[in-house]
Order: sequence, then C-alpha cells, then structure tokens
Amino acid sequence: MAEYAFRGRLISVRVLPTSRGPREVVEHPGAVAVLVLDRAGRVLLVQQERPAAGRELWEIPAGKLEPGESPEEAARRELREETGLAVENLVPLGAIYPTPGYSNELIHLFLAQGVTGEPRPASEISQVRFFSKRDLAELARVGAGDGKTLAALALLELSRAPH
Repeated sequence: MAEYAFRGRLISVRVLPTSRGPREVVEHPGAVAVLVLDRAGRVLLVQQERPAAGRELWEIPAGKLEPGESPEEAARRELREETGLAVENLVPLGAIYPTPGYSNELIHLFLAQGVTGEPRPASEISQVRFFSKRDLAELARVGAGDGKTLAALALLELSRAPH
C-alpha cells in the first residue's frame, strides 16, 4: 500500500512499493506549455525565477493544470496570464514526461496559431522576448533554458519532417 510522505500545494510525494524496494514518486497535477513563433520563426520565451534551479530561466509560457481544466483551456489561460497574448488556435504537439524517474508530471505541448496582442510580462515574469533558434541553443548550452522548450521545438520539427 502506498503512503504519502508529503502533501503540498503543488506536489505530493508518495512512497510506492516496488520489486526493488520503496520508491518515492512526486505527484503533480500536470502542466501545459505553449510554443509561439513569430513570422521570422523566432520563439517567444518568458524569463522567470526558478528557485529549484537557483536562477532565472528562459522558457516557453507554461503552467500547471487547475482542477477540472482541460489542457487547451490551461494553455490559453497561461499564455494570457504570462504574456498578455490571446490565441485563436492551439495545435497539440504532443505530451512529455519531463522526469519520469521520480515524477508523474505530464506536460501537454501546444503550438499557438493566430496570436493577438503585444507581449508583456506578468507579475512573476521578468521579461518576454523572441529568440532565434541559435540563441535557444546557446541558452541550453549555458543552462539558462529548459527541457519543455526544447521538446516543443523538437516535436514541431518532427511533425514537419517528411515521412
């Protein structure tokens, strides 16, 4: 039988019995992330403090699912809250488990089409700006980016690849 070692506002930690002994699993409500491209193919990123990383990171707009909220509803809400932008259409790119070795978090990734408004940072966001793909590679190289951004870009490229 599983027992909870911790219950918090965002996550809980459950101890599961396995064939190799007890295993701690971080339970997460799930999340969404939205890839926004401008006409030049640059990617919209937000910069925000990430205490677990000990620094500010650049990443695509993202956030957790609220109870009863669909991934598409959450994606629209998070994009609006973090950047002030509205979106006509969200194209599902896929979903990823960013850390399946210890967490059940599933992030639903979307491509935004028909974005309106001017990007502006929300209260928890330091900056909002567009980056070239070369700049994104540099952010990843120096540890200032995140995995969901790279996964969204990879899934977009894979979806456009010839079969």
